[in-house]
Amino acid sequence: MAVKINAKGGFAKRFDFLCRFVSMTFAHIINPVSVSLKSELGIAQTITFETIRHAAETAKGKVDVQLFTICYPEDHEVIPSFFTRLPNLNRSVRDVLSNPNVKKYPLMREVFQSLYDHSQADYFIFTNMDISLMPHFYVAVQQLVQDGSDALLINRRGISAKYSNIAELPLMYAELGEPHPGFDCFVFKRSLFPKLVLADICVGVSFSEVALVHNLIAFAEKLTLRDDLHLTFHRGQEVMPPLEPITFGHNRKEYETKIYTLLKPFLQLGKFPYSSLTFPKRMLKWALNPSFRTHQLAEMEGKSMTRKMKHQLDVWRFRWLERLR
Repeated sequence: MAVKINAKGGFAKRFDFLCRFVSMTFAHIINPVSVSLKSELGIAQTITFETIRHAAETAKGKVDVQLFTICYPEDHEVIPSFFTRLPNLNRSVRDVLSNPNVKKYPLMREVFQSLYDHSQADYFIFTNMDISLMPHFYVAVQQLVQDGSDALLINRRGISAKYSNIAELPLMYAELGEPHPGFDCFVFKRSLFPKLVLADICVGVSFSEVALVHNLIAFAEKLTLRDDLHLTFHRGQEVMPPLEPITFGHNRKEYETKIYTLLKPFLQLGKFPYSSLTFPKRMLKWALNPSFRTHQLAEMEGKSMTRKMKHQLDVWRFRWLERLR
């Protein structure tokens, strides 16, 4: 690649630009849980572990990838040796709700804070435990962020749920599957983490992805959605899993009352995925995507249209004033 020198420090800027990609590092964190290997999560988790190992092997010599897990002491037994274990989680949604009967879901902020404290990687990657990777995942992600994106949303493909063994991985890789509208694979620059408003959102429950995607829309300079690639997959094509009323209600309340209120001043329609589509198409896309709040987007659309109409009226008014001179 040719490097041009100009009088305004262009050489230094281009040199920094090139070095950034040469030394790019990624830290991928997941949150394993000790469950029966015959359960749906147990099967999915075993497959996820193997696909991450395979993708990391494929990336050797091409991408600097660090693999991390974070969990509670009782979950250590399921973690493969090729992961670096971060210190045990201290709190869960049980502590927030003071309810010992709810599942022990980790708090998203604690997960990312630990990764931030124990890794200096340029980019963080977070995926759910039932999301498996294609072998070329890390290599592709590195190439995707080379366009200057500081955040990526990568949509999964839903394949048949008939597979249950890692020996069937070649068939899983080969199945194209069906597209999925929601978000469960996030890549973002380390520098974005201190800006994120996560309150006490817990992972593993609906609205966690709503909170994270809206934070990235608010604070990323260039957020890129890739819903056209085959980089991750999920056994089964379920869009909305059964809701756990208490934890779902908690996450929803955290987002609506604590997170969205603080993010709202930073949310711009033009930064939302699909915003470049025509009005009917983008509203339909947003309405069908479980990660977006349609009424909030409709409110933003209304304000945007009002501003445009006011601007056009001002243009017409000043034109008439010119004619009356």
